[in-house]
Amino acid sequence: MRIRKRSWTKEELEQAKFYIDTPQENKGKWKSVFKVERPMHIELGCGKGQFIANLAVRNPNINFIGVDLIDTMLGLAKRNVEEVYASENKEIDNVILTRCNIEQILTMMDEKDQVERIYINFCNPWPRGKHHKKRLSHTRQLELYKTFLKPGGEIHFKTDDDNLFSDSLHYFEEAGFEIVWETYDLHSEGIEDNIITEHETMFSSQGIKIKALIAKYN
Repeated sequence: MRIRKRSWTKEELEQAKFYIDTPQENKGKWKSVFKVERPMHIELGCGKGQFIANLAVRNPNINFIGVDLIDTMLGLAKRNVEEVYASENKEIDNVILTRCNIEQILTMMDEKDQVERIYINFCNPWPRGKHHKKRLSHTRQLELYKTFLKPGGEIHFKTDDDNLFSDSLHYFEEAGFEIVWETYDLHSEGIEDNIITEHETMFSSQGIKIKALIAKYN
């Protein structure tokens, strides 16, 4: 989905204390980047930041990294984080936004950056077969994530796309993950702590059921 560029994006990101433009400089030492060392979670493809902003403000005992490639998305995410934290009258001390091509995630993360949870929400389904390797849930990508995902850590995955979901179930198993929970209709499950993303709201309003899973790395 294309998004209109915002002229203010670059300047605002440069001024934001919780944005890092050169994540590769922190490879292997992300724990020390935060003011307080806590367990780390990462969202791959954070988009406009609605999900990570609300998740982080509710979980002050966890440090969150939001990754996206598009500056405009990161600028909107920055504003969303600021808005959510301001509404709760809280300091932004457990969120970092950064720009990285997720296909090259190991340019910014390595085995020293042990994260306990990875979130992948409504990634591009890349429906054409020749593009499947670009999927963020593809076996090739999952093998990369295993480099920095702590043993016993989890990947939480949500999508509206039926084919992507069924293929991803296979990808996770192929990469040695255990599917510990799955649903083909997330909103019918009545999960209290589900944080709804913008895409989730849009697809649900169209009558599209949200698929989700939790995969554990043993």
